[in-house]
Amino acid sequence: METRHRPAARIVCLDPAGRVLLLHWQDPSDGSWLWEPPGGGIDPGETPLDAARRELVEETGLDPAAVEDRWVPVERDVRWNGKRFVGEEQFFLARFAADRPALVRTGLLPDEQVNLHDHVWAGPEELAALTDRLEPPALAAVIAELAPGSVWSRS
Repeated sequence: METRHRPAARIVCLDPAGRVLLLHWQDPSDGSWLWEPPGGGIDPGETPLDAARRELVEETGLDPAAVEDRWVPVERDVRWNGKRFVGEEQFFLARFAADRPALVRTGLLPDEQVNLHDHVWAGPEELAALTDRLEPPALAAVIAELAPGSVWSRS
């Protein structure tokens, strides 16, 4: 299996109740399922913050201005589409005023339209109850670090 590091940024989206947005993807190479916050690769010449805001719009249609200019580093080791991606990614925080804001899929690339099946706004209990793979596995700790004083730092 090919191993590579792809500079990437992800966005931890929280609604007023502290629920986190997760996207539900199906791996096109092996059919496995994955829950993950929105995000993706950083394009050449793009800052991580710019990439986070662009990816948020592309994958969800949510307001990119909600992405704060603060992040935590997260070591990743994830398999996707027959490749293994390793290395540090920057996880940014975005807060939204509406409960479970609606998403739109118009910015997705054709392969993303096929592979993205669903989304959920999950609290700590729902996150713990997910049956498909969660990436990163320690997402609750990442959220607690990004949002001290939230329901995630008390769980």
